[in-house]
Amino acid sequence: MLNVLLISPTQSGIGGIAQHIQGLSKFLTQHGHKTEIISSENTFTLPIKKLKNPTFALSASLKSAFKKYDIVHAHNLLSAIPMKRVKAKKVLTLHGSYAEQIELLYGDTMGEISKSFEKKALCWADAITAVSKSAVDYYKKLGFNVHHIPNAIDLDQIPHSGKRLYTKQVIFVGRLSKEKGVDILIDAFNMLRSDIHLLVIGDGPEKKNLEKQSQNKNVHFLGQVDHTKSLEYICASDILLQPSRKEGLSTTMLEAMACKIPIIATNVGGNADLIDNMKNGILVESENPKQMIDSIEKMSNDDNLKTELIENAYRKIINEYDWNKVVKSYINLYQKL
Repeated sequence: MLNVLLISPTQSGIGGIAQHIQGLSKFLTQHGHKTEIISSENTFTLPIKKLKNPTFALSASLKSAFKKYDIVHAHNLLSAIPMKRVKAKKVLTLHGSYAEQIELLYGDTMGEISKSFEKKALCWADAITAVSKSAVDYYKKLGFNVHHIPNAIDLDQIPHSGKRLYTKQVIFVGRLSKEKGVDILIDAFNMLRSDIHLLVIGDGPEKKNLEKQSQNKNVHFLGQVDHTKSLEYICASDILLQPSRKEGLSTTMLEAMACKIPIIATNVGGNADLIDNMKNGILVESENPKQMIDSIEKMSNDDNLKTELIENAYRKIINEYDWNKVVKSYINLYQKL
């Protein structure tokens, strides 16, 4: 039996890292290993924008420093700071290209600072994994040995029925921040003249701007909802839309595939890991609302296409992204350290 400490900025909500932590902890436990989680939900964190991350890193470092574990498994670069202090074999999982995302959100100067921190933090780990092939390639070019272990989902959590609010309903689920590209989706719906309704589920720094940007009465901001309700909305929708500028490997997309809901996503990051264009979903170029509209209309009017995409996507989930299979890759990695 291994004693594993998981360190993550979050372990609750609909976000991909939170869902990954919950699934990994559950399935490690089912395989007879002991897990403990340190996150912002169970350690001191100031809920202030510029202080939240530093206070989490400091308090998590203090909380974990004097305990003994076989493995400390950090998720995201922020968690590498407390990971460094733990006396155990160290695994760092990357859920995207950290410095690139910081540069997109905060500009070139912060991007350069992040690149320097990124290189130092990666050297603290005994093993590095990434959830998407694009992130693996990115970090290998920086000279690091990175294992590809993807996000996964717990198929037992997928509901058998959904929650439909409108006759024609498409959906976005995720953080409302720049890298998620929801502004591009809103631009698309501002041009779309039809009876299709868009549900936007999630919260974040761009919410007020997006609400002001929207000129279509068929766009509905539902805010943050719990994971169960989010799955119900996904399962009742006609299409899941993923307009990201940057993306790791979207758990929401995995869930949609398991719910047998077709996907239209931008051709960035981990989206291309999941979607083989016109075989199990549709890929569009980022920053292209017109292409997004055309794809929504195409899929909405072609039932045969939708059926083919859904069936192929579901097979991919069963074969590659079930936690029962993915957890074994982590266990094998731990045991080799």
